[in-house]
Amino acid sequence: MAAALVAAMTLSGAFVLAGCIQKPVLSFDNLDITGNSKFAGNFSLPDTSGKTRTLADYRGKVVVMVFGYTHCPDVCPTTLAELSQAMQQLGPQKAQHIQVLFVTLDPERDTPSVLAQYAAAFDPSFRALRPANDAQLKKLAADFNLFYERVPGTNADNYTMNHTAASLVFDTQGKLRLYVRDAQGSKPWVHDLGELLNTD
Repeated sequence: MAAALVAAMTLSGAFVLAGCIQKPVLSFDNLDITGNSKFAGNFSLPDTSGKTRTLADYRGKVVVMVFGYTHCPDVCPTTLAELSQAMQQLGPQKAQHIQVLFVTLDPERDTPSVLAQYAAAFDPSFRALRPANDAQLKKLAADFNLFYERVPGTNADNYTMNHTAASLVFDTQGKLRLYVRDAQGSKPWVHDLGELLNTD
């Protein structure tokens, strides 16, 4: 009787341990900022049709927020191209659960139509968000610890923007998980997005 009780307890303990082992332990190539209170946990910005979007609109998808502007000569298009490559490498079954959002830091030049065409040129599923005014742009920057600065050019319209070269990633439950340095190749994107998708 005692032996049977010990065996039962041992078996029960094994099931408990097995249950613990089954919980996924995620290993990211990029910076894990899960629970970091220095970044906002949501956003409220117009899309290119003028509809206000929040994280709730993309519930069930991994959301990648890429910050930049359409006149960016290097980092922004490189990052979007890498994300497009990552989506292809992950395959359509996983890619359909990822939403890339290109968020402009230059709404003065980046009109809704320009933004929509720009984002879709990298991948038809990519969408864009555009702060409606300077106050909303400043709030976005404050909420997500973004730096942006206009650098004068040869005329009023010919300027560039210095800005934070990083993207933020939310998981399928709407939790902020990753801080990703821009323009580092598609491989880290494939790995980390795959990790987040495999937790479902």
